[in-house]
Amino acid sequence: MPIAVPVMTDFLAEIRWRGMLHEMTEGLDARLERGPISAYLGIDPTADSLHPGHLIGLFWLLHFQRAGGTPVVVIGGGTGMIGDPSGRSTERNLLDPDTLEHNVAAIRAQVERFFAGPGAGEPPVIVDNREWLARYGLIEYLRDIGKHFTLAYMLDKESVQLRMGSGISFTEFSYMTLQATDFFRLYRDHGVEMQIGGADQFGNITAGLELIRRVLGQAPDGSPRAFGLSFPLLVSPSGRKFGKTAEDTIFLSRDRTSPYDFYQYWLNADDRDVPIYLRRLTMLPRAEIEALEAEQQAHPERRPGQRGLAFDITARVHGVPEAELQARVSEAAFAAAPLTDPGVLRVLHDDAGGFDIGADVASAFDLAVASGLFSSRGDVRRTIAQGGLTVDGERVTDLDAPLGEPIAGRYHVVRHGRRHLAVGELRG
Repeated sequence: MPIAVPVMTDFLAEIRWRGMLHEMTEGLDARLERGPISAYLGIDPTADSLHPGHLIGLFWLLHFQRAGGTPVVVIGGGTGMIGDPSGRSTERNLLDPDTLEHNVAAIRAQVERFFAGPGAGEPPVIVDNREWLARYGLIEYLRDIGKHFTLAYMLDKESVQLRMGSGISFTEFSYMTLQATDFFRLYRDHGVEMQIGGADQFGNITAGLELIRRVLGQAPDGSPRAFGLSFPLLVSPSGRKFGKTAEDTIFLSRDRTSPYDFYQYWLNADDRDVPIYLRRLTMLPRAEIEALEAEQQAHPERRPGQRGLAFDITARVHGVPEAELQARVSEAAFAAAPLTDPGVLRVLHDDAGGFDIGADVASAFDLAVASGLFSSRGDVRRTIAQGGLTVDGERVTDLDAPLGEPIAGRYHVVRHGRRHLAVGELRG
């Protein structure tokens, strides 16, 4: 079904409804009324994968693109060598050039894949700020950029204030001037009029506006030349901001987080978080989201919101075929019917704690012991006696029952009740 494309004047209303607007600078609404605009999001390559905390900014750009705007993504190959102090209580570790180069390439590929997802338009403009930051000499930078920032202005920023007690190096103290330079160069050289970022980035965003104003002055009609907008930070169920070091963080890279674990993460989202995630982390239209929210409220045990969320976001990050596979895996894993789909069995073995079946496994009892689902051999015996063990869909009643033919020639499925399952694969 074709998706209606709103005009720029509808854009702010859309992101307000989705909870994706925290703060914006003066005059942005009037500027959007005049027509399309370019906006950029900066991502520092401090790791070789994006995480859910990055998703709200990327989805913001997708909505912006649908409204007629031009999205730009700046990968901070330059600023990433310094490290943003925002939201940090300690100094970042500096990355070596090879690691940084690897991270930049990995993130660029993830952004391109994200914008190639369902219903996407043209890919965004992607640039690396090393293109201009690396060209500055120290004296040139201090004369052309540094002279426009007073210490009082920089010390007043929240990102600096929060670090004054524990200490902040001159390197990280200077970060806001580098980010401001990005905005200035993008505005002057490419006509990019807006920067977006998380709520903790608003101070750095306004530093860019200040640099543009000081270097170029006001527009002839007295209106602002450029604009800034921040969106709320995405927090985990524990209340912490998503980040690559958080214990409950998942990643967009399948090398760090398998598509199975990625899908399951969203499928297991807390009911209270589902409406937030549906609005901020999907491109589903308003009517569909509101229908899912109503169904979720009426029948939370069916988890319609989680299923809609998990499918949509997995399709965006890993592609529609992968999302369809993971939906089948999830449904089959907890269905009463025996598992027979080789693709589903492969995923459950490889990504959901599967086990290998050695030559010494000859009976259903041996298989259950090898599965890892039970604490001891005695636990297996008790489960069989209580009728709680099935192998390949058949209830086991005899400790010495031999194994039947493997499914698809290589798999056996052990179930302990409805919720505990392990898939074994024959080896050798």
